Amino acid sequence: MSEWELKEKSTGELTVTIDGDEWKKDCDKAFNKLSQQVVLPGFRKGKAPKEILEKNISKQQVELEAVETNANDWLRAGIDEKKVEPISQPTLDIKSIDEEKAVVVFKFAVKPEITLGDYKGLEYNVDDISVSDEDLNTEINRMRENYADIETKDGAAEKGDTVNINYEGFKDGVPFEGGKAENYNLELGSGSFIPGFEDQLIGAKAGDEKELNVTFPEDYHEESLKGAPVVFKVKVNEVKSKVLPELDDDFAKDVNAPGVETAEQLKTLVRFRLETGKKDTAVNKADDAILETAANNANFEVPDVMVEDEENEMFNRFAQQVQQYGMDVKQYLGMMGKKAEEVKESYKEQAEKNVKVRLVLEKIAETEQLAPKAEDIEKEFQNIADQYRMDVEKVKSLIDPNMLKKDLSNQLAYDFIKDNAKKNDNALKAEEMTKQEEEKAKAEAEEKAKAEAAEKAKAETEKTAE
Repeated sequence: MSEWELKEKSTGELTVTIDGDEWKKDCDKAFNKLSQQVVLPGFRKGKAPKEILEKNISKQQVELEAVETNANDWLRAGIDEKKVEPISQPTLDIKSIDEEKAVVVFKFAVKPEITLGDYKGLEYNVDDISVSDEDLNTEINRMRENYADIETKDGAAEKGDTVNINYEGFKDGVPFEGGKAENYNLELGSGSFIPGFEDQLIGAKAGDEKELNVTFPEDYHEESLKGAPVVFKVKVNEVKSKVLPELDDDFAKDVNAPGVETAEQLKTLVRFRLETGKKDTAVNKADDAILETAANNANFEVPDVMVEDEENEMFNRFAQQVQQYGMDVKQYLGMMGKKAEEVKESYKEQAEKNVKVRLVLEKIAETEQLAPKAEDIEKEFQNIADQYRMDVEKVKSLIDPNMLKKDLSNQLAYDFIKDNAKKNDNALKAEEMTKQEEEKAKAEAEEKAKAEAAEKAKAETEKTAE
């Protein structure tokens, strides 16, 4: 017999009572097991008469052994009877135990009972995704900067020019460590040096010698220089300026972008890329907003154990990223002056949001009876295999199909929310752009496949001819 009591934050207690013949049977088995371990003088191990064994094995030993041996079976039976699903490792507490019965309590968290709020007809507003002529020109000029030639100039240095300098810094008339360099190339206006340094070199010419009075910022990393007034003695060796290429067809060809031969084609491509990037950013923002709204409209408490699991998962992804840069995560954290627990704690708010959204999507999928088809699951396995260049059967051996099915169900739930949302004009425009991108990508993939097939057929023909 079992009883389930739900407490705060989806934690609960499953109380299981074992009595009568069942308890007697469990205790008899426990006694037999313990008797096999008892060594008594004059008897082989486990072969002493029962009357003698009973004097050497206490009832308490038998009862505790019975609990330890059968606890998992009692737990599974109680879970089945009460139809609860643990999401944390159960803990066991013996409430009472004697010859007549045992009462044990299993404590664990379960998925919360979720009362959905509004998730249909929500506002789905995408920010402006248009690209202005100014945005386009800024990006084009950035590209021209990358292809610029550097030429020595005789005139005065201007903002954007590069000066080659020798310099040495003095605090209270004494040179300070790290304040000296020779033949250093500094782009004026780049903000590479402390405030005021670069500005005082505008107008300088090759051969000029200057004394620059500047003050280090209060938050400067070197303690002895924080907020300190200093003097830099600077000699200008050379002034160089960038000469940007003209925006013409020759420049467009130099960029070497697929299908681009003219300046107009380059502008079209750059505008498309800017629009795509702006659209993706705006859509991601709108996606997060509508999911958060649907989650906040629901009524339930997020279990602490699920938040902790999500924090750990986020930390593991962070550690993997650090390792990709060839660093050990412990060394990296040491350099940052942080502990792993501090990093995990910083994830707590986002982790709770992630779990809340995921649980609400699962509930919507259940409510709306949204589930992926078998072919959708197979397709997703293949997509993962293609992404990581692995054999699809290997992928299937690594990924739980039930977890994949749940992820796809959540995606269907999100699509349902979005399909039933009230969308602004930018959202409709973004959808049309995405559709065009998908059609373009599909067409390019088909063309690539045709080209590869033709190349393969040609190679086979030539091989046969030989």
